[in-house]
Amino acid sequence: MRLLADECVDAAIVARLRLGGHDVMYVAGLTPGVTDDEVLKQANADERILVTADTDFGELVFRLRRVAFGVLLVRLPGLPSANKRMNLTRRRAQMRREHTARSSCARR
Repeated sequence: MRLLADECVDAAIVARLRLGGHDVMYVAGLTPGVTDDEVLKQANADERILVTADTDFGELVFRLRRVAFGVLLVRLPGLPSANKRMNLTRRRAQMRREHTARSSCARR
């Protein structure tokens, strides 16, 4: 899966996603301090799902109706990073199953 991790996403989560075989670009390592609007534009241009802990993207996508290839909001307050990585791994697997199901339905 092609992902763009916003700079507010824990580096350990990014590392775990990469270990899981995902193509993850990390804003913190590429262009730290860039605006949310630019991050969303980059995710769309590269056809990547944006992974973020920043609820401001909800404002951009839903209220202001900015186009989004996909946004995954990671909000796991109070959990240690190891638990966050485990929960994100489970959610990612669920998203992959849903994507596969939609893709096979579209081919019919």
